Amino acid sequence: MTLSLASVQRSKSLQEQAYLALRTSILTGELLPGDRLVETQLAEKLQVSRTPVREALRQLQRDGLVVVDVNGNLRVATISAIDVMHLYDCRIALERLSIQGACQYATPTQLQALENLVIQAEQLVDDPQNSPKMLTLDFQFHHQVAKCADNPWLVVLLDQVFDKMTLMRVQTTRHNPRVLEIRGEHRRICEAIARKDSASATQAIESHLMASKARVLQEVESLSQLDPDHS
Repeated sequence: MTLSLASVQRSKSLQEQAYLALRTSILTGELLPGDRLVETQLAEKLQVSRTPVREALRQLQRDGLVVVDVNGNLRVATISAIDVMHLYDCRIALERLSIQGACQYATPTQLQALENLVIQAEQLVDDPQNSPKMLTLDFQFHHQVAKCADNPWLVVLLDQVFDKMTLMRVQTTRHNPRVLEIRGEHRRICEAIARKDSASATQAIESHLMASKARVLQEVESLSQLDPDHS
């Protein structure tokens, strides 16, 4: 594990630095779902005392990214099939608002930024090594759509849901990179927003998320069958 504070701003407190380093490691898959988190080991890796690590882990528990297992050990959260359904239901509701606002308020500059993200995704070849890049592009695309809606609270709420969904994606794309299919779906959404066609854009985002939900659910259920302790 290459966990370190090297890339975190030193102006932040040690607790904040530890929190950001651990959060990044979880959301990038460096720390995998189900991994045990031991204070002493993490403190040694981060080269800090146990106190900031302990506080960082408490914050990550509040975020839902770290959980306590039946034996009292801290572990990176694992997403269940029920979690998948609940998260996608929340996302669909929020992204309806996001799309409708984007169709109304998106500027030419913002539309070009969306187009650029679609092009970057289309240029990626099908390769498991590209899964992290595809995950990043997927987040950036939906984050940009929310920014186009000119509603800062919507951006905040979607980012919170995305944290949990990124954990879910890390969990599933490790076994099946094709679970994240965004190229054609993002293209249709982007074109509908550019036309300011709210009805088509809403239908496109709902179809995109429902298809994604079905793929991820299937993968999570397959993982649960392979490993009964997975969920």
